Amino acid sequence: MKRALELALKGLGHVAPNPMVGCVIVCNDKIIAEGFHEQYGSAHAEPNAIKKVSDEILKESTLYVTLEPCSHFGKTPPCADLIISKGIKKVVVGNLDTNPLVSGKGIQKLKDAGIEVEYGILDNECRTLNKRFFTFHEKKRPYVILKWAQTQDGFISRWPLLEIKEDNWITGKESKTLVHQWRSHEQAILIGYNTLINDNPLLTTRLANGKNPIRLVLSRTIDLQTDLNIFNLDSKTIIFNPLKDEINNNVEFVKIDWNNKVQRVLDYCFTNNISSIIVEGGTNTICNFMNINAWDEAQVFINPTKKFEQGIFAPDINLTNISPIHIGNDFLYTLLNT
Repeated sequence: MKRALELALKGLGHVAPNPMVGCVIVCNDKIIAEGFHEQYGSAHAEPNAIKKVSDEILKESTLYVTLEPCSHFGKTPPCADLIISKGIKKVVVGNLDTNPLVSGKGIQKLKDAGIEVEYGILDNECRTLNKRFFTFHEKKRPYVILKWAQTQDGFISRWPLLEIKEDNWITGKESKTLVHQWRSHEQAILIGYNTLINDNPLLTTRLANGKNPIRLVLSRTIDLQTDLNIFNLDSKTIIFNPLKDEINNNVEFVKIDWNNKVQRVLDYCFTNNISSIIVEGGTNTICNFMNINAWDEAQVFINPTKKFEQGIFAPDINLTNISPIHIGNDFLYTLLNT
């Protein structure tokens, strides 16, 4: 199962909103085939492993899989049916699938076919792997990651801004590269109006390999300059606002109840199969998610040598009992909202 978890992780950033799944087939105490879910819409982990083994050997094998085999027709046929058709004698499962379309039905189908099934193996590890998937189906919202950088004296930005944009940067190149890798793992990235206007960000993964996330913007106004970077063709952009619905090429304006804007954004993401968001600011936007407890983890960079002395304070969060890791010259604190 540990090996299956390693395989599953290879799908990070490629399979959402599907879960990451790894599969290992064992015969006579030896791994004889491996597979994982490689791309959304393509074959699942089980058929990717099964196709590498002859039918005769499969009848004497045990299949290990990190998540309950699916039992319904989606973009691919049910994996449970394939396992049954190959006569595999035993299946070992990490997690039960809480997606209502599966939710125990896959395991029951295997048992009804006379297959020995064991489940709950490395359950916590398998659940952590698919934290986005489980949050999406159980909380009916995307997995939310809050991310910001702050100075040693607690500021997220200078204010007023200096003329040279680089003078407002807090973290080093290693941290910036890591953040771009994170962006490639999540389906969407969200900022507020002030960050949009003051920073004019691209919100892409240009410092790392991987797809660009969908760009989400909270903006009370729809009077935005058309030369802003979010209007380029690098990725789809959705602007949540209180005034209009409109689609223009890769840019979509979505009208929402501004008094409940965070919840409406989360509802939109759930309806549109966006299973994870990284919220990159600014402070007001991040605090909007904190205020309704709609977040799952916070990633906080601190430059231990830089001070702004005045400006916009970073979100108030208790990092006292967290041991940071070094990213270049910066400290990275990870806080899970338990």
